[in-house]
Amino acid sequence: MINLRKLPLACAVAGAVLLAGGTVMAECAHENTVEIKMLSAGFEAWKAVADAMGECGNFEAELDQEFRTKQPAAFAATPSLYHIGGVSNGTITPLVNEGTIRPLDDLVEKYGQDLTANQLIRVDGKIMAIAMMVNTQHLMYRKDIFDDLGISVPASWSDVLEASAKIKEAGVVDYPLGATMKSGWNLAQEFVNMFAGYGGQFYDDANMPTVNNEAGIKALETMKAMADYLDPEYLVSDSTYVQQQFQQGKIAMANLWASRAGAMDDDAESQVVGKVFGTTAPIAMDGGAPATTIWWDGLVIAKNITDEEAEAAFLLMLEGLDSEMVQANADAAIWLIPGYEPTRLAEGAIATLQANPGAAAYPSTSAMGLMHTAIGNGVSDYMTGVKDAEAALSDIEAAYLTAAQEAGLIDG
Repeated sequence: MINLRKLPLACAVAGAVLLAGGTVMAECAHENTVEIKMLSAGFEAWKAVADAMGECGNFEAELDQEFRTKQPAAFAATPSLYHIGGVSNGTITPLVNEGTIRPLDDLVEKYGQDLTANQLIRVDGKIMAIAMMVNTQHLMYRKDIFDDLGISVPASWSDVLEASAKIKEAGVVDYPLGATMKSGWNLAQEFVNMFAGYGGQFYDDANMPTVNNEAGIKALETMKAMADYLDPEYLVSDSTYVQQQFQQGKIAMANLWASRAGAMDDDAESQVVGKVFGTTAPIAMDGGAPATTIWWDGLVIAKNITDEEAEAAFLLMLEGLDSEMVQANADAAIWLIPGYEPTRLAEGAIATLQANPGAAAYPSTSAMGLMHTAIGNGVSDYMTGVKDAEAALSDIEAAYLTAAQEAGLIDG
């Protein structure tokens, strides 16, 4: 099995989906009598967890891909607008910094005997979240197309670009490659992956920015090279966009989140059932780690609610994370829950997680949050030709410096 105990603190169509649990009590271990609300992302794993929680009644889940922008203010309200939050190692930090989520040590001691050590996410020694899954971007590809054209499975981004050229020449799909390059958070994450793949560090020990360098330039140049094989509208392409490109047979490969893999074999919406396979995220440089980052997703409980509500919320969380839910939704995620057995669609992500050298976990720091925002605001100018690589990276560092100074992370 994957050893994730060393993972440090660490995904993502706009628009909310509301799931309400009322009269359905099919498999719930208890009847919930307290009204509980949750705000989380909206991919398949979260739908599965929300459905399981809803079996207990008096539960409403808002599944919204813009959750990360809504949670801080919603949890800061008194009382909090939601009792439970779905978070990742990239989105928990503002909630911790603002003190709007509560430690769970007492509830884990009272009710959490079946939780594993890998699920207990600690901040400053306190359990602040319960992890449910590990997530990463890894290469997903149409095995039938690769076999027909005699193309080897890519191991590096150079291989990906070479394969893309052959697929484009063959004209078997609309676009050889898909990528989550929507301007803002998604585009920044693509740079984060590639920059890390080239061995880059985002800031030094004094929180000073370190992206305007050779690794940063190479990351941008590789992303620009990818654009030759993407849908020209790639700056609006998020995870759902790429997932649907795959399902509709429009692309042949993409470095996509593991949490999206199960949708490829969904008979109700996919035209490529059984044709999409996964492999390790490509490396960017010889001897380097896969050009990706490792994430976890999990649950937190708001601070500004009553103890009765917190206890009811925790019991619902346990219901959502039980082995019965995992066995019914094995393809939806790489679960950190007892009873999970990896399926074919998890093979690429697991290979990525087990790579040596290994990809780093996405940093859960205030500095990284500011850096991610600055990158998301700055990379599109390079991709559209408004700025060259050095100018774009220089402006990213300047924007980060201003934000970091305002946040008190570095001296003015």
